[in-house]
Amino acid sequence: MSGPGAPDTEPVDCHELRVAVVAASWHEQVMDGLVAGAQRALVEHRVGNSVLVRVPGSFELPVVASALATQGFDAVVALGVVIRGGTPHFEFVCRAATDGLSRVALDSGVAVGFGVLTCDTEEQALARCGVEGSQEDKGYQATAAALLTATTLRRIKRREPLG
Repeated sequence: MSGPGAPDTEPVDCHELRVAVVAASWHEQVMDGLVAGAQRALVEHRVGNSVLVRVPGSFELPVVASALATQGFDAVVALGVVIRGGTPHFEFVCRAATDGLSRVALDSGVAVGFGVLTCDTEEQALARCGVEGSQEDKGYQATAAALLTATTLRRIKRREPLG
């Protein structure tokens, strides 16, 4: 688990931002928790202009995130879960999602929130997805990180003081 060490930040006013959340569909209970966490973060950060787009799985997240990043969104939050099985499929999908989403952020200059759980078991995913009894809320955390990054990028573009 990656819980200890998470930054303790207060929600900031992000009402000017356009935000897209792209979420995979596999593992419905886990995904429902991640999406609920993302939506809670959007509300707490006062984002009034957001859209939720569903895709089949985590492998499809980067291509849709890339398309959204070119449509004027200030932040794109990618939510998914990959659970290890008995084949190399886990490594291929995890690498494709991670590398693809990193590339979207770097190529587009748009903040990308990484909310893709890569777990050995479904129990680990449930512990991290924000459902009742979870120890972590990665949907909320990924969204908050994307929003804070988007506000920083906006300040840089406007040549506002940083720090």
